[in-house]
Amino acid sequence: MTNQDQNYSFDRRKFIKIGGVSTLALTMGAAGIPTGLFGDLPTAQAAAKANFDGKLKFNADGKFKVVQFNDTQDDENIDRRTIELMEKVLDSEKPDFVVINGDVITGGADTPMETRQAINNVAQPMEKRGIKWAITYGNHDEDSTPKSGLDEAAMLQIYMNYQHNLNQPSEKGITGTGNTNLFIKNSKGTDAAFNLWLLDSGRYAPKTIDGQDFKGYPTWDWLRGNQVNWYYETSKQIEQQYNRKIPSLMFIHIPLWEHRFMWYSSVDDRSAAAHERAVAKHHIVGERNEDECPGPINSGMFSAILDRGDVKGVFCGHDHVNTYHGNYYGVLLGYAGNTGFGTYGISGAERNRLRGARVFNLDENKEGVLVETHMVFAKDYGIDLTANDQSISPEPIEESKKWEKFVQRNT
Repeated sequence: MTNQDQNYSFDRRKFIKIGGVSTLALTMGAAGIPTGLFGDLPTAQAAAKANFDGKLKFNADGKFKVVQFNDTQDDENIDRRTIELMEKVLDSEKPDFVVINGDVITGGADTPMETRQAINNVAQPMEKRGIKWAITYGNHDEDSTPKSGLDEAAMLQIYMNYQHNLNQPSEKGITGTGNTNLFIKNSKGTDAAFNLWLLDSGRYAPKTIDGQDFKGYPTWDWLRGNQVNWYYETSKQIEQQYNRKIPSLMFIHIPLWEHRFMWYSSVDDRSAAAHERAVAKHHIVGERNEDECPGPINSGMFSAILDRGDVKGVFCGHDHVNTYHGNYYGVLLGYAGNTGFGTYGISGAERNRLRGARVFNLDENKEGVLVETHMVFAKDYGIDLTANDQSISPEPIEESKKWEKFVQRNT
């Protein structure tokens, strides 16, 4: 994860705002935005308990498919290929649920309306197809907040008002926005078969703790102790409710330290021999083209996961050009690469080679339910991988009185 994406994003956005490019019809009707999108919006401070009555269900054949998009990371002027990739993955894989796992949007959305348009860009591929979906937050989602005035809590209200979105507010007192879990019922609809944890891994470390800065350490954020405790206690509550542990996947934007440890099967040894040992031990598949970028503090989440024994995999984004996954002491740890063409990728002509998505296949009749996971890439669908900018700007959306009231309430 580098800072070059921030610098590049603002430069090209300045160009687009001044000169403009081809337009994309995003009017209320053409885009299929729900008519009540900014009516009686739910308060983002409402408490969310363990979601025992989820809206997800295994299919009649006992199968269920999840697609993970990561780092769509654009504003209202989105690279057209990001949408093309999302649509082609959805049409090919036909998932039952989609998670956009952090950095859904980024800086450059200067107004509430532009933030709304940026969100709508990446919501529409699922909305038009009637696919249930949710987001987690990453470190870039509030890049536009200083100008737009809409923070993650306000944006969550926008997400939640799409017809097929399943996001929920966090329980009170939990760090972050939108920490929740979603159950997938069995094919008969009588019991929980699987669970999805969606957590906000934060943005950046505080400037100081106890007067000490983080110079020399990573400056990304980390899962706080109360989030780890929320997972742990909710997991126990779920076990009591169903008299067994419910297998699950966890989605967070910023990787755990254990993602970094796994690649070399070591904390300190970063040699080729150490990686060869890791591949054999942890069955690692995929590419690693940049250092993992967790925060400066190990949250202890992996220890909690091992203790509970219900999470089968923890998948992140953040580091755009990493696509690997492996089995780290019984838990799959992995990346989904990144989906957005408008942000950094591999250097040079190969910049867009790893744009893609991760697919998870579940089967309620198999032990552990999670059968397998793999990456799909833009190159698989014949999408143009030229290392250039192909952004399109949306047509204005009329600011209704309901929208004006929403803006006044949240800025």
